[in-house]
Amino acid sequence: MHVYEDPANWTPEPVRPGWQLVLRFIATVVYVPVLCVVWVATALAFIAIGLLVEVIAAFSERVEHDFGAFMERTLDRLGDLAAWCVWWPELRHEGDTEYYRARVDKAVARWTAAASAPRKPKKAKPPVECAIPLHVYRGVGGGYVAEVALAQGWELRPTDVRKEVRLWWTAASDVDRVHPA
Repeated sequence: MHVYEDPANWTPEPVRPGWQLVLRFIATVVYVPVLCVVWVATALAFIAIGLLVEVIAAFSERVEHDFGAFMERTLDRLGDLAAWCVWWPELRHEGDTEYYRARVDKAVARWTAAASAPRKPKKAKPPVECAIPLHVYRGVGGGYVAEVALAQGWELRPTDVRKEVRLWWTAASDVDRVHPA
């Protein structure tokens, strides 16, 4: 059985103690600006190194591809360093299921509106896949996300519900027929 098929994983996350949230929030306020500076410095370093890679890439395309993959992995990992951070809405609404229900409803409705929008000529197609991150549904669980999304025409994709719920717009092939260009 895959992780995303286990019903035990689709329940709400346990409510964290208030003192722990306050400590994490204070650490977040100090840590995130430092992380932003490190991220910008890393991005600037990659731009500088990228100029050299462009010269080398004239002789070898593999170098350019490998550098791009390395840059993407590094910047993604820097972003993942803030996974433990607690933001003000989490601090205020920890354990408030109605707040998290409204948040999930709003997120799924926003993705549904984007996915069902008519396709405009010479523009990108509407998104057919999305991911709802854990901080949106922490207080109600992934099961509620699935319930709301299924009711609006989404289907579940393999996912790690402890991080995000991945969805696929089932009417993706019907968008052009429903909203002709």
